[in-house]
Amino acid sequence: MGNSDIRRLDREIRQTVKKLEAVRRGEWWPLNGHERRAMARALAGGSYRVARGRSSGRAEQQMDTTGSAAEMRLNAELTALHGERQRLITEAARDKAKRKSSGWW
Repeated sequence: MGNSDIRRLDREIRQTVKKLEAVRRGEWWPLNGHERRAMARALAGGSYRVARGRSSGRAEQQMDTTGSAAEMRLNAELTALHGERQRLITEAARDKAKRKSSGWW
């Protein structure tokens, strides 16, 4: 496990942080297919109810719930990436210490 794996994880962490910030701003591009379909369903249902002169409360709540679920998913993904990065760094340090201690004087 070298620096290339750590750099790859750093890149994935940066991408996940960008996705998380976009979800918090209400953008749809970081959502997965299931979340996009749920948002589209809620949006269509809410607009239909508003066009009929009724409240769109449940549709708004569904959109908020879907956004929160996407945010939780991305937070969990970010936590897992940070944990994996820390594991790789620890493993690299352990290997380096082993190499240094096995040297001869």
